Amino acid sequence: MDYRVIKENDLFLLTDQAGNITENHQYGLGLYMKDTRFLSKFHLKINGTDPVLLSSSADENLLATILLTNPHMEKEGELSLWRESVEIKRKRFIYEGVFYEKIKLKSYFPKKIAFTLSIQADVDFNDMFIVRGFQTGNVGKRTGQIKGESSLIYTYEGSDDIKRSTWISWDKKASHVYEQGEVMFSFELNHQEEEEITLMVQPQMGEDINENILSAGEAFSLLTQSYKKWEKSSTKVTTDHPTMQRLITRGLNDLRVLLTDVGFGAFPVAGLPWFGVPFGRDSLIAALQMLAFNPEVAKGTLRTMAAYQGTANDPWRDEQPGKIMHEIRYGELANTNQIPFTPYYGTVDATPLFLILLTEYVKWTGDFEFVKEMQMTVDGALTWINEYGDRDGDLFLEYHQESSKGIANQGWKDSGDSVVHRSGEYAKTPIALVEVQGYVYQAKMGIASLYDQLNKTNEANSLREEAELLRKKFNEAFWMEDVSFYAIALDEHKHQVGTITSNPGHVLLAEMMDEEKLNKVAERLVSESMFSGYGIRTMAEGEAGYNPMSYHDGSIWPHDNSLIVLGLSKANKQTEVNKVIKGLVDAAEHFEYDRLPELFCGYSSNLGKPVKYPVACSPQAWAAGTPLAFVQAMLRLFPDSTAGTIQINPLLIDDMNEISVENLVIGSGKLSLTVKKEESETIIYVKENTTKYELLSQCKVRNYVG
Repeated sequence: MDYRVIKENDLFLLTDQAGNITENHQYGLGLYMKDTRFLSKFHLKINGTDPVLLSSSADENLLATILLTNPHMEKEGELSLWRESVEIKRKRFIYEGVFYEKIKLKSYFPKKIAFTLSIQADVDFNDMFIVRGFQTGNVGKRTGQIKGESSLIYTYEGSDDIKRSTWISWDKKASHVYEQGEVMFSFELNHQEEEEITLMVQPQMGEDINENILSAGEAFSLLTQSYKKWEKSSTKVTTDHPTMQRLITRGLNDLRVLLTDVGFGAFPVAGLPWFGVPFGRDSLIAALQMLAFNPEVAKGTLRTMAAYQGTANDPWRDEQPGKIMHEIRYGELANTNQIPFTPYYGTVDATPLFLILLTEYVKWTGDFEFVKEMQMTVDGALTWINEYGDRDGDLFLEYHQESSKGIANQGWKDSGDSVVHRSGEYAKTPIALVEVQGYVYQAKMGIASLYDQLNKTNEANSLREEAELLRKKFNEAFWMEDVSFYAIALDEHKHQVGTITSNPGHVLLAEMMDEEKLNKVAERLVSESMFSGYGIRTMAEGEAGYNPMSYHDGSIWPHDNSLIVLGLSKANKQTEVNKVIKGLVDAAEHFEYDRLPELFCGYSSNLGKPVKYPVACSPQAWAAGTPLAFVQAMLRLFPDSTAGTIQINPLLIDDMNEISVENLVIGSGKLSLTVKKEESETIIYVKENTTKYELLSQCKVRNYVG
């Protein structure tokens, strides 16, 4: 990454690698909360000059550390400061709505030196959509700036009648505080003498101002404790495969960074820097990937989505009753209805994905009481699928943009060029996507299995009948006999959009393919045209729309691969599973911090290391969740509270001979085990099983003796 980003709850900081927020930067650097930029400039200088960057690191997730020094400084032929005399260490973190920065200065010059350190600050209070150049609109105005001995306060009144302010304070006496927003500190240091300043920046909304903020030390201690609590509450996985281990650890830590709570429980936002808000599809899929590690996140995600379920027919927001939202925004443009994201509902897949996550959460936990809590949401979602999502009564879920400022393509591949015919022509809406039909089938079959346990027999049977009708019609309408694969979609005329893509791979999870078609799909997904060596491409090489540099037409998305891998694992296609996992593990070694990005280019691995996509989010929730899904896929681990069983049939990837899983929450208990390759077989050693579920495996199962 050529930027640095840190986040806690709904406040995040985006800077350059030196830790500065420079004005008019292409990335829209700033301190953001509620889709508003509360710092548009935050620039550190020594003796009025930019320091030299030595190192910049954000690998600890909760803390960013930046090391700088001074350049050589002379004025009119006289030495002001010898080069590399002062070490400048910036450490920053966020806690309880406050951005803290500790700046430590240390002299390495042999004699006493004097110098100044300054921070230049400013605030534009711009809506994120304006910062990114997506939108202009009627906005409010700056109302003042208050200069104090140890603080600067910037105030703003929005067109939404909300007062906003930014409070900047510091704990060392400043030598000068300038009205235009510059704070200067003077230092005199002997050799190896140190001095430290702490700056605190607090965005405020509304009339109530919190002036009693925690000290930096106390805040960092509490932040660290929250990370330890997260680690303790999550499943622990250890392997003898170093790269996979780093991927798992990074993924779990990144998901902790991305957790936000808007009042209904913690859930993962989509990604940083631009998507730190509730996203229906992204949040639901990331929570699904996390089920083996922290099922409570699924609960928070489901409650959040339920709270914003559609209630009205509103074309401006692409909303219908029962529909699960796509995205919500909280900025000035949203609050004044200049953009439809309040929330916006332009997604065809979030509603069935909601039902899938609910089903899988209950299969893992046995929490049938939660089904009762979600019953009205479930009823609304099923009604939306049958009455609003199926626009023409042909059993298929379709999308069509109604909002003038909405999204045209409303599946996960939501770019304008992602649904393209073999001729190169773009498909026109209403469009029925292949994977969405799989989601609907999986959702209805899953809810039916829950209803069986709740003695709702008639409702369960009706859902199964609907699912079976869909399955039959799906296989007739989407299967392309000439290429032995499924079409990505049906267009407005119900013609197949025949381009070969990764989308049908998601249908494997639904278990709605017959064996012959399943085998052909699995074979095609790992063929040379689809599998680059680093992962499955979004579109096959050689197709009319193929472009390895594109966003959705030949690139590689880790989360896309993870859902395919889970489906292949369910289908006992473990050779294919391990091939895909190994490709992405190999790719991860080439990315910063062993972090899988949102996506990367689809060039063949034969050309060398993976090619980065220029504007991929990092960290990104469903990319962070991908290695967690890999663990489940390698273990072939599928618990089912409705049957009281845990299916587990591990087949570890090459170069991995052992994996241990501790404190895996299933049912009302926990499962801990170690899987080992021993000679020509795989053996499961069970350390603890208090789940009360029966362990079913084709591998040898033994009690662990420590």
